[in-house]
Amino acid sequence: MTYDADLDAKGLLCPLPVLKARKRLQALTSGQVLRVLADDPAAVIDVPHFCNEAGHELVCTEDVTDGQLYFIRKA
Repeated sequence: MTYDADLDAKGLLCPLPVLKARKRLQALTSGQVLRVLADDPAAVIDVPHFCNEAGHELVCTEDVTDGQLYFIRKA
């Protein structure tokens, strides 16, 4: 999947991956996609909840060897 910005949130624990994603999304324009790499087990719940609450689209998630990838399209 193509994306416009990248955030490496490995090693960060809840709520830091979501807080950093929110900050990174502020710099993007509507429709752009942020790729987030996180290894916090709580991110599986936190990232979809954040997207739902903020109105962003969680385009897809992907398990990778060093965590999970989240592709978020800015509202």
